[in-house]
Amino acid sequence: MSPSNKRRSLDGVSRPTKQPEYRYDHELPAPKPVTMIREAAPVDHIVTPDAPEVATQTSAVSSVPVVQEQSIGQGDKKPHKRPLWKWLFGILLAIMLMCAAIGAYAYSWYQTQLTPVTEDTTKRVRVTIVSGSTPEIIAQQLQDAGVVRNELAFRIHTKLTGTQNNLKAGTYSLQPSISTPAIVEHLVSGKQDTFTIMFRPGETLMDTRKALAGAGFSDADISAALSKAYDRPLFEGKPASADLEGYIFGDTYEFTLDVTVETVLNRTFDEFEAYIEENKLIEAYKKHDLTLYQGITLASIIQKEVAGLDDSKQVAQVFYKRLAEGISLGADATFVYAAKKAGKQPTVTFDSPYNTRTHKGLPPGPISAPGVNALLAVAQPATGDYLYFVSGDDGKNYFSRTLAEHEANTRKYCVKNCALF
Repeated sequence: MSPSNKRRSLDGVSRPTKQPEYRYDHELPAPKPVTMIREAAPVDHIVTPDAPEVATQTSAVSSVPVVQEQSIGQGDKKPHKRPLWKWLFGILLAIMLMCAAIGAYAYSWYQTQLTPVTEDTTKRVRVTIVSGSTPEIIAQQLQDAGVVRNELAFRIHTKLTGTQNNLKAGTYSLQPSISTPAIVEHLVSGKQDTFTIMFRPGETLMDTRKALAGAGFSDADISAALSKAYDRPLFEGKPASADLEGYIFGDTYEFTLDVTVETVLNRTFDEFEAYIEENKLIEAYKKHDLTLYQGITLASIIQKEVAGLDDSKQVAQVFYKRLAEGISLGADATFVYAAKKAGKQPTVTFDSPYNTRTHKGLPPGPISAPGVNALLAVAQPATGDYLYFVSGDDGKNYFSRTLAEHEANTRKYCVKNCALF
């Protein structure tokens, strides 16, 4: 107990002082209520203006009229408002992140659309850009032709590079295997393309179609040109119902891109006619009772059977002898051609007038494009009286006069080749 709560008596003994009790009959005035400014705390003593100092126990707070101040707990505090600039910064940051994501996706898409359409480097597409075409028209034309992946990416690239108004009109042979920027560079240069096309001796019209398609011509244009009737000396004696098999003269040709399929074919006809005239083949074939058409037909069979001028001439001698004696030519190449043309599996007995194993005489028409050696061989056959020949596995040709010799040569030299059919 603190000293202020003690008072000495007259006898010198210290005793605790008690709070006087108030009674109505007491002569002291009632104590006035005290309002505490702070939360109830230990009080040593309370002094009233009309009474002497009265000591109180700190533990006897309940005996003192006290009005406590209402305390505010931690959870009852008002929420702290976030500054406006922080909200704006958060929104701005979210927008920036979203824009960055969209930008990254757009850039990835754009770069992908600029890549080549295909990896096939042999494919070419002929595209003619008309003078006055807008960049939008050109872009759509290139996409429709399968040259670029996306017309929008093409236009974006031309705008970014400032080339949208520098694309030049003309006919181009474009490769889908090159990128859009490379194609744009090609169109900006305005260099008119040329192309080469090769037709090989021994090829058929099916091969010719593939070569023309590879040069960029459409299937419709190719079919129309191959089915067209051409009035030229080359086709003397050719039946009207016969196609152009055997008439595509083998050589390598170069053309500008504005040519048509008819132009290409007529160029081959020009070369064929020039060779026929130079070597006087029409007159030479007549000496063997063959028309030009028949001479080309026989030459096409020789072309498929053997190679080299000497062997070609000797085979021509064999065929002439067999024709003269009314024996079938027996050329395997004829029934192979007939079966492939019909989309069937080749067999020795395949039923077709082209099969010279089962039909005597010449087939209805050529079976391939004859080369110069075969054409000359028909005009100038070798001397001899051979009636048979067989192509050995070693690449050599073995001629014989009798069937027994031929069968012996076949057993000895043609094991793999002759087992094919």
